[in-house]
Amino acid sequence: MDRKRFAYGLAIIMIFALAASRLVPHPWNCTPLIAMALFGGAKLDKPWWAVAATLASLALGDLSMGLFPYQGMGWVYGTSVLIVLIGTLLKRRPSVLATVLATLGSGALFYAVTNFGVWAGGHLYPRTLAGLATCYVAGLPFYRNQVVGDLAYTGALFGLYWFGLAIHARYRVHPTV
Repeated sequence: MDRKRFAYGLAIIMIFALAASRLVPHPWNCTPLIAMALFGGAKLDKPWWAVAATLASLALGDLSMGLFPYQGMGWVYGTSVLIVLIGTLLKRRPSVLATVLATLGSGALFYAVTNFGVWAGGHLYPRTLAGLATCYVAGLPFYRNQVVGDLAYTGALFGLYWFGLAIHARYRVHPTV
C-alpha cells in the first residue's frame, strides 16, 4: 500500500478510535474533542470529513449520555467546526510548535465561546459584565481539565500517527522488478 493511502486510512481509523473514547468515563472536559478536530483538519484531505467526524462524535457522545439535545449545543458544535478549520492551517506548517499553539489556542477559543454561550443563553448568571466574569471564573476548573486533555490527546494522536507512518515506511514491502 502506498504511503498516502496508508496515511489517510490511519488518520480515519485514529479519528474513529478517538471518537469512541469519548464514551469512556473521564474527568469533566478532559476529552479528545479538540485533538480530534485539529487532527482531522490537519490530516484529512477534505475538511468536511473532519467536520462530519467531529460532529458525529459529539452527537453520539451526547446521545449516549442522555444529553441530546441541550441548551447551548450550538455554541459547542459551532466552535468545534472552527477548530477543524484551525487544524487545516497545520497542513501548511506541520511542526510541533505549531501543533502545540493550535491546541492551546483552540482550547482557549472553546473555553471563551462556550462559557460566553452559557452566560448569554442561560439563567445561571446575570447578564452583566460582572455576571460574564463570574461565568468565566466558574469555568476555570473545567478549563484546567480541558487543557490537560487537549495536550495529552493531541500529543498522543499526532505522535502515534507519526509513529505509524515511520513503522509503515520501515517495514513496507517494496515490489521487485
